[in-house]
Amino acid sequence: MILESIVTTIGPDGQVNIAPMGPIVRPPAANETLPSFCLRPYEGSRTCQNLLATGRAVIHVTDDVLLLARAAIGHVDPAGLTCAIESVSTNHVRLLDCHRWFAIEVNQYGGTPPRHELIADCIDEGVVRPFFGFNRAKHAVIEAAILATRIHMIPPSQIQDDLQRLRTPVEKTAGPDEFAAFELVRNYIEQELTAPGENPR
Repeated sequence: MILESIVTTIGPDGQVNIAPMGPIVRPPAANETLPSFCLRPYEGSRTCQNLLATGRAVIHVTDDVLLLARAAIGHVDPAGLTCAIESVSTNHVRLLDCHRWFAIEVNQYGGTPPRHELIADCIDEGVVRPFFGFNRAKHAVIEAAILATRIHMIPPSQIQDDLQRLRTPVEKTAGPDEFAAFELVRNYIEQELTAPGENPR
């Protein structure tokens, strides 16, 4: 199963990075209680650089799609959003607000650039607040955010069609944060697609 999550990493310079990622969840092995994960970051991303340098990250289950949207299209200032997981190490930081978190350490490096494949063990976990419930608009924002990270991989006409399709559940079921998140992503995508010098695909 792929878990749409937010991942926090720390670089060699001590800077915290917040980014969306869809790691593959591997169920716990026999006689174990914690899952393991397969992370597949792209070469050149800050998350990839940090994982290759430190082998540490924290995976978060969250319904904060506004934060996810912001992280998908640009840098998010971690000030006031994260804290260290002292029970593990100061090299693991988690979001203050999330449903659940998993502190991980990479134990196997593989894949073929530009996409790496990193296998990680979960060394600690925690629950911050209960999951409130499903919402179609939140899922639509996640799909739109994924489109925003793949602008140079998908034909513009398909991106525009997908955005129009995703607008419907947002208009029908969104709250203020979901509306704001969708508009943030939509505006970003439109700007990128119409940026000078872009070649039609």
